[in-house]
This record gives sequence, structure tokens and C-alpha cells, in this order.
Amino acid sequence: MFESVEMAAPDPILGLTEAFLKDSNPKKINLGVGVYKSNEGVTPILDCVKQAETKLISTEKTKGYKPIDGDPAYGKAVLELMFGADHEVVTSGRAATAHCPGGTGSLRVAGEYLANNHKGATIWVSDPTWANHGNVFAAAGLPIKAYPYFDATTNGLNFDAMLEALKQIPAGDVVLLHGCCHNPTGVDPTTQQWEQIGDVLAANGVTVLLDFAYQGFGLGLEEDAQGLLALAKPGREMIICSSFSKNFGLYNERTGALTFVGKDADTTTKVMSQAKKLIRANYSNPPAHGGAIVSTILADSELTALWKKELADMRDRINGMRELFVETLKAKGVTRDFEFIKQQLGMFSFSGLNKDQVNTLKTEHGVYIVGSGRISVAGMTPSNMDYLCESIAAVL
Repeated sequence: MFESVEMAAPDPILGLTEAFLKDSNPKKINLGVGVYKSNEGVTPILDCVKQAETKLISTEKTKGYKPIDGDPAYGKAVLELMFGADHEVVTSGRAATAHCPGGTGSLRVAGEYLANNHKGATIWVSDPTWANHGNVFAAAGLPIKAYPYFDATTNGLNFDAMLEALKQIPAGDVVLLHGCCHNPTGVDPTTQQWEQIGDVLAANGVTVLLDFAYQGFGLGLEEDAQGLLALAKPGREMIICSSFSKNFGLYNERTGALTFVGKDADTTTKVMSQAKKLIRANYSNPPAHGGAIVSTILADSELTALWKKELADMRDRINGMRELFVETLKAKGVTRDFEFIKQQLGMFSFSGLNKDQVNTLKTEHGVYIVGSGRISVAGMTPSNMDYLCESIAAVL
């Protein structure tokens, strides 16, 4: 049976890590995968997470299955973190959340829900978007198209072209938007632009699927939710796929959530029943530990305060690396203007390096970034900055 099977191409992001681990260059740097690193180059476990785990271990009484959609306390915590406890979406009961295995798991369930229940719907993604979006939605059976997003000449948002393209999308289709810290570009709409986007899509009967993986990594928890809040007007439907890999550092716990917002509570209950049917046929019910960590932290005021401080520290370190990166490039004699990197938000930056330069960085310098030129700023450290910028200066 297996003799005719051919080798699959490596994943464009995780495959880089496999190559990185095999590289013997002692100065090698991995800026491909989106994982936060401290100044010492370590992906830390947050103190609030360790305290929550200690609390959980001492009080846990069972390893029994969770419901198909996960612990209700987790769903409540997710909704209130995104919207605030008093938001109309929450108080009306027209939102429901399922605990999924990571942000990727929530995207896959959302894709299968759309493919199974809204035949003929196409999902539209930004150009560019996260490399795995295409894989996930194609595997779920959804047709995929793209709308313009990034302007390479200004290294900013091509908003006019984006909005004009969104106006042409037919009713019944779905538009994927990045809630904040756009991956891979680091370029987000303004609050006013979010309002315009929401108005256009709502008027044309197009549903929003919001990929919300980086809340708190851009400007702050509340600030990073401005796009979500601008889209969530009364009566509007939407789908939200969120992740706690980054802002809680729960990468290997695979802790995500899928939220449906319907026009009313009864509609959302029906929609979630279909999602639960798909979950049951896939992984049956979610892993408990990561969700319990999140809900434990958010239910404890002291742990919440500690988490917000640690999140701010991570955000500040990333922004500091942006500043240091730009200044070090100048110090190494690079004349190309990289000032735009200071204005981008989140873990990633679109560097403007082409595929040949990216390949040379990998083969000759042991510097690993995604073929599109996306750099994980979160992987930069003060100790690797000189070598990184020397290598980029060399390929430029």
C-alpha cells in the first residue's frame, strides 16, 4: 500500500525549524516560526501559568472528559476577554464558544462548518496571509480567493484597493480578517478603517471570520480588540478563531477557541450544534489543561494582574527589538530604509527581502526566515542582533 507514496514538501514554516535543527552553523538564528523568545533566547513559561498549574494540581479531582465544546468557564473567560463582560454580544447570549485544540484547530472546525452548512461559500483571505490558512481551508473543502492587502511600495496597508475588492465580494461568502498584528506583515487597519470594513461587509451580506491569535501583542489587550469591537455591531454575525499560544505562552498546550456570534441566541445555539457535530467526528472533545490554565488565571484578580504585566513585558521586548533591529542595520552600513519596521505590530515583520536573499541568508549565514521575507521579530535577541544585521547587510 505505502510503496507508491511520494515525499510531501516540507511545511514552509515548520519545515524551516527542521532544517535549522540540522544546521551546524554555531551562529545560526531561527526567525521563521512564530514563537516568543526572551532576551536569553528561551521560550519562557509565564509565572502566572506556573502558579495556575500549581493551583490546578492541588485542586484537580478528575481526568474525566470535558463536554464537546469544552468547559463553560473557559468559554465565558474567552468571551469576556475579547469583548468585555458588559458588551452586548455577551449580555445578549448571542455568542457561543467552543474550546478547540489551538488556533489552527479552531480554524479547521470553522472551515468544516462553512463547507458543510453553507454550500458554495468561498472564503477570501488577505494577500498575503498566514501560510497555513490555505492548507487548513483547502483541507476543509472550502474554495479560497484573495483580496489585496499589503502595499510593497509603502510597506503599509493598501486600504483603498482592499476596500474596493471587499465591495465586490458576493453575499454568502466569508472574509477572513486578522484581528490584530497581521501575520505576516505586521500592518493593521486603523479603528476608522475597521469601521468602514465592517460596514461594507455587513451591507453586502458577507460574513467575517476573524483570526484573533495575538491579542495583547500589538498595543495592549483593549487596544488590540478595537477591530473586533468595530465589527461586532448589534445584529451582525461573525466567526472568531482565537488562540492563547502567544499571549499566555501556551504553545504546546494547543489552547484555542471558536466563537460564533449570531443575530440572536437561538440562531447561535443552532450553529454551535452543527459545529459540535463536526467536533465529535474529529477529536470528540478538547484537551483540558491549557483551557483550565486560562480560565484559572482570568478568574483570579491577582493572577490576571500578573499575566497582564508579563504580557506587557513580552510586548515591550518585541517593540524594543524592532527599534534595535532598525538602528543596528544602519550601524552596519545598510542604506535601505527599514524605518517602517518600527511601525508594524506584533511578532512579525515583512522585511522586503526577496526569495534569493532569503535563500542566501539560510545557506550562507544560517539565518532562517520564511520565503516571503517574513521575519519573526520575537526571535531576535540583543546577543544575535549584530550577526543578524551583518548577514542582512551582506545579502543586500
